[in-house]
Amino acid sequence: MEALRQDDPRRFGRFTALARFHEGASAVRYVARDTASGEVALITAARPELAAVPAYRRRFQAEARTAERLAGGWVAPPLDTGEEPEAPADGPEPLWTAAGYVPALPLAEAIGIAGPLDERALRILGAGIAEILSRVHAAGAVLQGLAPGTVLLASDGPRLTAFGPLGAAASAEARPGGQLSVRLGYLTPEQIEGKEVSAASDLFVLGLLLAYAATGTTPFTEGPAEEAARRIAGDEPELDAVPEALRELITNCLAKDPAARPTAGTVAAELALEGAAGLARGGWLPERLAAAVADQEARVLALEAPEENPETPEEAPAPVSAEAPEPVEDTAAPEPAEDTAAPQPENVRSEDAQPEDARPVDAPAPQEPTAPVAAGDGDIGEDRGTTRFLNTGPRPPQSDRPTTQLSLPHELVAPPGAAPAPVAQPIPPALPVAPVAPQRPGPTHGGPAPYPAAALPAGPAGSGGPGGGPMVSLPLPPAPAPVPDPAASRRTLLTIAAAAVGGLIVGGGSVAALGSGDTAVATDDKPAPKPRRTLPGQPPEPRWIYPHPASESSPLTTAVWRDKLLVVTSESQASAVDLRTGKRLWQRADGAKGQAALAAGADLVFVASPSEFLWLSPKNGKVVHRVRYTDAFGDLPGLAVGPLAGNSGPVIWFTGSHTVTVKAPKPKKGKKKGKDKEVVQAHFFAYDIVQRKELWRTPVPAGRAPGTPAYRVVVDRSADVLVRQDAASLTAAEVKAAKGKGSIRSFDQKTGKLLWTKQYAAVSPEAATGGDEDGTLYAAVDKDLQAFETDTTKPLWRVEGSDGSVFGTPLVAGPLIHTTERSQLVGAVERESGRLVWRRSTEVPGTGNAPSLTLSGSEKTLIAADAVQVTAFSAADGERLWKFQDIGSADPKGATVSASYRALAAGETVVVQRDRAFYAFPVA
Repeated sequence: MEALRQDDPRRFGRFTALARFHEGASAVRYVARDTASGEVALITAARPELAAVPAYRRRFQAEARTAERLAGGWVAPPLDTGEEPEAPADGPEPLWTAAGYVPALPLAEAIGIAGPLDERALRILGAGIAEILSRVHAAGAVLQGLAPGTVLLASDGPRLTAFGPLGAAASAEARPGGQLSVRLGYLTPEQIEGKEVSAASDLFVLGLLLAYAATGTTPFTEGPAEEAARRIAGDEPELDAVPEALRELITNCLAKDPAARPTAGTVAAELALEGAAGLARGGWLPERLAAAVADQEARVLALEAPEENPETPEEAPAPVSAEAPEPVEDTAAPEPAEDTAAPQPENVRSEDAQPEDARPVDAPAPQEPTAPVAAGDGDIGEDRGTTRFLNTGPRPPQSDRPTTQLSLPHELVAPPGAAPAPVAQPIPPALPVAPVAPQRPGPTHGGPAPYPAAALPAGPAGSGGPGGGPMVSLPLPPAPAPVPDPAASRRTLLTIAAAAVGGLIVGGGSVAALGSGDTAVATDDKPAPKPRRTLPGQPPEPRWIYPHPASESSPLTTAVWRDKLLVVTSESQASAVDLRTGKRLWQRADGAKGQAALAAGADLVFVASPSEFLWLSPKNGKVVHRVRYTDAFGDLPGLAVGPLAGNSGPVIWFTGSHTVTVKAPKPKKGKKKGKDKEVVQAHFFAYDIVQRKELWRTPVPAGRAPGTPAYRVVVDRSADVLVRQDAASLTAAEVKAAKGKGSIRSFDQKTGKLLWTKQYAAVSPEAATGGDEDGTLYAAVDKDLQAFETDTTKPLWRVEGSDGSVFGTPLVAGPLIHTTERSQLVGAVERESGRLVWRRSTEVPGTGNAPSLTLSGSEKTLIAADAVQVTAFSAADGERLWKFQDIGSADPKGATVSASYRALAAGETVVVQRDRAFYAFPVA
């Protein structure tokens, strides 16, 4: 840190600047305090000369919005965004964002203080970053923001502060004609070859980062600096100093072929199966680093507010001693260029970047010509970052729109070499790139010095051709599009020939690529409209987000009531959320531990609690009727009601049991009387929740202790209802008698009489089953899905599954049956013939439970929910529409979120739940 300079702003909204924290290529960070509340924040303020560039302003603002959407977990939440703190009369409005201060050290500084990290710390670091990458990649985006200065080490785990190319910028400069020149840091083999970046590119950089954290240097350091790009593209990494247990994983991340690299989810699971937060519990930093973090926090909190309008620099706060560890490089604040921004889409690539060697270079970078720049938005899609590590080469700017907490929309990229479409205005000729003088950004905190500019392979025109390096297509971040001007012509994306040294020149135009060949026209002086268009692969903007209060117990059951209410039950109460607004309407303690709510007619909410049936008012939750089990089933004293087996219209089916005393028979003469026995008796019930009366009951075998069998309705037909018993509730005697086969029971719809019990081929008690009203039963048999005639058990057809996988519960929909497998394959099969219509992967790494399936109200969208994400498919042809993951627990010190996702359909909305978080997405 250093003292404020005379021309530094003193106020940022409610925050008073205390000291300069870090000066980066495109922004300056300040430590600031809210004098009213004492809250300490990190302010990221754009450099005035860059803030004057419209493209930069749009990117800065877009990344601030993205940072807010991505907040949580290992990404610190922003506190405020300002637009005009003490704006100079003759200059542009300052741009700044504020984020909560989190005591932490940049990775580069931490290595300088304590040396390479041990294996456990490496696992926590890598798992935390991989968890973020996994969420970004699930949204179809690419991050490209990792570096020793953009990753921070806090006391409870790592933090990531950069989410795109701006964060990895080694230099940023405003050029004449409204252009922005940015030189980046990282390169991957595919970027050096001029190819598109992808999710695998992030894994290569993660491998570099982990190798650096494990050894204190990069695995491609040896050799002349000017050959750095060649070494990255062709040489094998030096990993002898990496802990042996991690060497293979890091080697795989650094594979030259992107297809050979593991996924982020695989890396996260291999490093810390219980999650980074779980592994970090109890502390994870070495003693020296923990002390440095604590000392940094104390120094920041001790800073005093400077006097307003100081006369001389000496009157500003004294700089902190250079011997003291510096405060974290923006642990939270979303920054442009050196801060958090949006993950970038795969189909975009950032500006030309040079590999940076682990040694300082004093020579200025040579001059390189730049290809003409088309008029356009000019945004570059990368964000915060700081210390250079290995240059991030051409990388796609990524979209700004989040998938609720994560995803950003992709932007289209013009194919390399494609000529820009005609623009309504003449395009100013591109200016030649002046030699780039060595810049001196803020301290590198002990990290490796930048690589010198290295020559990249010649472009299509040869070394003397335009750019002299790989061509990069630069789509613009989605600059908000106002109402289109009919007179305005459609503009194309920029195609940039990135100079090997000169970096990226971004034009001052105004185009924002929004996807699928469509281009939205925007002008530099108009604000961004909301919401933006949803792009392929990106989840739609949620209509609302409802966080279940942390002060209350976690949800037990969730149900949709008449497409109007989301009814949530917990250990303490039942509550209702308005499906239109996401606002909680009421809560009722009587509904505690209740089962899923159902519609009892048009104006009542039915909830089955452990001791009674409740009918609640949908308006205020008031109990309108209640029927205690002791009253409704008085002849069954002590009745314990099991889980609801199913429902159809006003009828619910459930099991219940109670204990009776069976007296010992009268002994024979001369014999002692035997002991009375306590016997569990079980029944299967049908109950009308509109008429509030029992329809029938029939005795069934008791289940495993405590005795209530758990039934699930497979299908209800006009004449009977078919059920199967949960394998976990079968008694030991029943399991033995079944000989590994499951049974289906048929009960008469009107009387409840048991009609028959059947077994189907090799269908096991645990096998997933489903059925339809036409008399077909569908069941998992080994790795396949098989159809049977329900009444005769005759096999009809078989669909072959994946090796080592099993089918989950199928979902019947019209002429199709939707299938799900543990191998994360989802599909559709014709019910009549068994012909496979389509089969797609959710692309979730590894195997787990088969995703649960939900159809939208229109049956046009199929939702697959598992423990990792939610994936939406077109029900007709299997087109993968979008993916969604939430951030999980926002408190790294809190319990690790392990709950699976769940989806509930409500008209044109699907409500996605994960533990306490609920998101309402619009669907077809």
